[in-house]
Amino acid sequence: MVENKIGAVMVIGSGIGGIQASLDLADQGFKVYVIEKEPVIGGIMAQLDKTFPTNDCSMCILAPKMVEVGRNPNIDLYTYSEIEKITGTAGNFEVSVLKKARAIDESKCVACAICSQKCPIRVPAEYNKSLNQRTAIYIPFPQAVPSIYLIDKENCLFYQRGICKICEKFCDAQALDFDQKSETIKLKVGSIIIAIGAETFNASQLPQYGYEQFPNVITSIEFERILNASGPFSGHVIRPSDQTIPKKILWLNCVGSRNSKIGNDYCSSVCCMYSIKEAVITKEHDPNVECYIFFIDIRAVGKGFDEYYVRARDSGINFIKARISSLEENPINQNILVAYENIETGELIENEFELVVLSVGLQPSDSAANFCKELGIDLNEYRFCLTNPFTPLETSKPGIYVCGTLSGPKDIPETVAEASGAVGEAASLLHTERYKLITEKEYPPEINVEGQEPRIGVFVCHCGINIGSVVNVPGVVEFVKTLPNVVYAEENLYTCSQDTQEKIKQTIKEHNLNRIVVASCTPRTHEPLFQNTIREAGLNPYLFDLANIREQCSWVHMTEPEVATEKAKDLVAMSIVKIGNSQPVYETSVDVTRAALVIGGGIAGMSAALELANQEFEVFLVEKEEEIGGLVRNIRYVLGDEDPQKYLKALINDVKNNKKIKVFINTEIEDIGGFVGNFTIKIKHENEEKELHSGAIIVATGGTEYKPTEYMYGKSDKIVTQQELEQKLVKNEIDAKNVVMIQCVGSRNEKRPYCSRICCSVAIKNALKLKTLNPDTDITILYRDIRTYGYQEEYYRKARENGITFVRFLENNEPEVNINNNEIVISVTDSLTGTKLEKRPDLVVLSSAFLPTENKDLSQMLKVPLEQNGFFLEAHVKLRPLDFATDGIFLCGAAQWPKFINESIAQAKGAAARAATILSKDKIKIAGATAIIDEDKCIGCGQCREVCVFNAIEMVEVKKEFENARMGSNPVLEITRYKSKVNPAVCKGCGVCVNVCPVGALTAINFTKKQFTDMFRFYLKEMGVVE
Repeated sequence: MVENKIGAVMVIGSGIGGIQASLDLADQGFKVYVIEKEPVIGGIMAQLDKTFPTNDCSMCILAPKMVEVGRNPNIDLYTYSEIEKITGTAGNFEVSVLKKARAIDESKCVACAICSQKCPIRVPAEYNKSLNQRTAIYIPFPQAVPSIYLIDKENCLFYQRGICKICEKFCDAQALDFDQKSETIKLKVGSIIIAIGAETFNASQLPQYGYEQFPNVITSIEFERILNASGPFSGHVIRPSDQTIPKKILWLNCVGSRNSKIGNDYCSSVCCMYSIKEAVITKEHDPNVECYIFFIDIRAVGKGFDEYYVRARDSGINFIKARISSLEENPINQNILVAYENIETGELIENEFELVVLSVGLQPSDSAANFCKELGIDLNEYRFCLTNPFTPLETSKPGIYVCGTLSGPKDIPETVAEASGAVGEAASLLHTERYKLITEKEYPPEINVEGQEPRIGVFVCHCGINIGSVVNVPGVVEFVKTLPNVVYAEENLYTCSQDTQEKIKQTIKEHNLNRIVVASCTPRTHEPLFQNTIREAGLNPYLFDLANIREQCSWVHMTEPEVATEKAKDLVAMSIVKIGNSQPVYETSVDVTRAALVIGGGIAGMSAALELANQEFEVFLVEKEEEIGGLVRNIRYVLGDEDPQKYLKALINDVKNNKKIKVFINTEIEDIGGFVGNFTIKIKHENEEKELHSGAIIVATGGTEYKPTEYMYGKSDKIVTQQELEQKLVKNEIDAKNVVMIQCVGSRNEKRPYCSRICCSVAIKNALKLKTLNPDTDITILYRDIRTYGYQEEYYRKARENGITFVRFLENNEPEVNINNNEIVISVTDSLTGTKLEKRPDLVVLSSAFLPTENKDLSQMLKVPLEQNGFFLEAHVKLRPLDFATDGIFLCGAAQWPKFINESIAQAKGAAARAATILSKDKIKIAGATAIIDEDKCIGCGQCREVCVFNAIEMVEVKKEFENARMGSNPVLEITRYKSKVNPAVCKGCGVCVNVCPVGALTAINFTKKQFTDMFRFYLKEMGVVE
C-alpha cells in the first residue's frame, strides 16, 4: 500500500472526456490538473456543428462545461502544454509539464481581438481545417477557453525576421511578451486519467478518393466546419472550389475504417450516424439539396439512432449500398464524377456530384501512441490503448486510467460515461485524500437590491447563425432599449463564451445593473452558467431570466424571419417584465446520508456497488431474483479469449465479502420517498418490510431476451434463440450440420423500432463457436445490416474467412419459416443478387430483441421517466447519459440501453462516480426557487399533491386552538386540519401545483401571480387587445 497518497488527479486531454472527468473529480473533492497540448480545451466536439440524434448544437451544450472548467478554483488548466516525464507509482506520481510560451501575458490579455485585427499575416486556420485563414496572433474560436490569444512563432514576422510587432503597438492591456520563455512545472498527483482521444483518418492516404487532389472532395470534419455558424463560411453550405451552393452531395462511408489494406480493420462506430446527421442538417439548410449516402452497413446502434436513420431515409435522403470503382473531377465545372456499383441491383452507374464528403474514421494519433509507449502503457494492434473487457478503464500501468477514444472508437455518450468511470477508479484509489487540497470558491458580498428600482441589462445572442440567421438580433436589441427599466442592451455572437461571461460581470459593475436577462437558448443547459456568472459579479443568482429565442423561436420559425423576430421581441420583453418583479432567493443546505441504494444485482449493479464500497460508502444492493449475477450468468463466452464466468464468480465473491455492501436478494421495492441526499426506501425482504436510508440511488435493473412470436418459435425444438443456443453449446447438446440464423427478430419493426445493438455480434460469436466445435457445419446468417461496431468488426471478417455465409434481406421482404413434416423450410430473397433461396436447416437460431425489464412501477416510485421503448430516459442523451433529471438518481447498464459487458462495467463505475459527487459531501445545497404555501389560505384539499410529479408535497396535520370558543371548564377549542406542505429539497418550482389550487394558497417563488399577469398584460397590449 502506497503511503503519502496525494489528493490530486491529473487529466491529460481536454475534449469532452477530459472535461467531464475534471468536473467530476473537482465535485468529489480532488484537486485537478488538466494538461492540454492545444491552446484551448474542447477537443473534436468543439469542432462539430450538431450532435445526433437530437440535433443539439454541439458548442451550445459543450460551452457551459468548458466555462465551468475554466472558472473552477480546484481545476488548474495547463493549455498549450505537454507532458515531459512521469515518475512515481499509483497514489504518488510526479509529473513534469512543459508549459510553452504563448508570447502573451495570460494575466493581462482581455481577448479584445485588436491584435489579431492588426496582424498582417494570414495562414490556414487549423480549427477550420484550413478552409479559411487566421492571423499569426490568434485565438482558435470565439468560445475558446481559456480566452487568451497566442502567437504562432512559425509565421510571426518578428520571430522569423525580427520585424513588425504591430500587435504590441495596439495592445492597450500591454499583454504582449516577446521575451516569454517556456517553463517546466513539476506537479504531484495521486492518479492520472488519460483522455487524449483520437484523430480523424488522413484521407490523403487513400488517393483513389481524390482528397487533396480535387477541391470539392472534403472530409466529414471539414463539412462540420462548413455547417458550423463559427466556421469558414458562417454556417452556409457552400463548396470550397467556387463557394457556390451544392445541390447534389455524396457521403462516402467507411473511409479509413473496415480496411485491412491500411491496417484499420475495426469499425469507427460513429461515421454512419454523423454522415446521416450531416445530410439531415444539410436538408434543413436547403430542402432541395439531393443527399446520397453510400454505405456498406448502416450501424445505427445507439439510443434513438435507428429511428433517426429511418426518419432520414423517409425525408428523402438516398441510401445506396455501393462499391466505388472510380472517382474523377469534371474539368469543366469541378464536379466529381463517381462510378460505382449498386450492390443491391448489380447496376454499374456513373453519377455526378457537386460535393463529395468522405466519412473518415477515427485512429490514434502518432503522438498519443508514442506517449503511451513512453509511459509503458500497452497498446493493441491498432495502437489504441489496450484494456481488458472486464477492466475497461484500466491501463497496464497501475494508477493510470483511460477514457474515451484513446482506447477505441466510440460516441460522445460512451466517452462521457467512461470519463466518469475513470474518475470512479481514481477516487477508489485516493478516497482518503478527498478535500485535503481543494479551495472553497469565494464569491463577492451580495449586492443589496432591496428598495432599488430595477436596472436591467439585456444580452441578446446570435448563437452564430442558429438565432441570427432567422431573428433580426440588432432589431431586437434596439426594441429592448425602449422598454422600461432597461439601462443596457447589447448583442453577442456567443453569449455563453468565456469572454462574454467576463463582459457580463464587467457590465454589471459599470452600469450598476441589478437584474439580468439573456436572450439565447434553453435554460436546461445554460441557466446555471449565467446564474453563476452574475453571482460572481455580486448579484443574487435568481435575479436572472433566460428568454429562449432559439428553441421557442428561431428553430420553429426558421422559414418566417419576420414572424420570428416579432416573437423574439415579445419573449424578451416578457422576460424583462418578469425579472423586474423578481426578488433575491436563497438556497438552503441539507445533510447527506452517506449510503447508496443500488437497484439490480447484475454486472452493472454489482460493479457500481463495489466501486462505491471501495470508497468506504455503505451500499444497499437490492435484487428481486434469488441470486445476484443477472444476465451474465447466461453468457458463457465472449468474442475474445476472456472468461466471463470466471470474472462473474470473482465479482460476486467480492460483493458478498465486502463489509460495506448489504445484499438483499428476493427483495421487492415497495416505496421510495425523500430527495437527493435523503432518500427513504421501503423494501420487502423475506416477507418482512424494512426501511433503508440513502443519499443516492443507482438504477441498474438490466434487461432480458425477447421470446419471439415470429418464425415458428415454440413450434419446434429446432428453433431457438441465441441465448438458448449458447446454453446448449455449453452442454454439448448441438449436433446440427446446417444452421440458419435470422437477425433483427422482434426489433427494428413498428412495435420495437430500435436496434438491440448486441445481436449481430452475439450471432457471430455463436457462429464462430459452432465452427470451432465442428468446422464442417454449414452456417448462414440472414441479416439486414451487420452491426459489428468497434473492434467486433474483426470477428465479422473472421466469420467470413471461416466460411460463414451472410445473406442480406430487405425490411419489407423478411424470411419465411415453415415446418413441413417436421422439416424446417426457410425461404428468403437475397437482396444483393435478387435470388430467392430455400434452406432446409437442422437448426434455426433467432437473434431476438433485447428488452428492458418491466420498469413502469419503479419509474413511478422514483419519479423518473421511461422512453418510448421502456428503457429509462437519462437527463441528456449526450452529456448526461448517467443522470436522471431528478437529482440524486443515476443510471447504468442495460436499464439505459442494450450493451456489452465492458460497456455496462464502464457505465456502472461512471454512475458510482456520479453518485459519489453527492455522497462525498456532508451537506448539499438545494434550489431556492420552489413553491411556497400560505397555510392560512390552504383548505387541505390535496389537489396540489395529486398533480405534483416530483412527490414534493405532503399533507400534514395542523392543530389550531380557538379561545373562548365554547362554554365550560375548558373554553379552548382545538381543531385538527390537514394542510399541504412543500418539501423544498424535492420541489423543482415548475408551478403545476399553483395552477390547480382553488384558493390561491400556493405561489411559485419568482413566478408569482403579479409577474405572470404583468407579462400577460404586456403581451395583450402589444397585440392590441388592451390599451
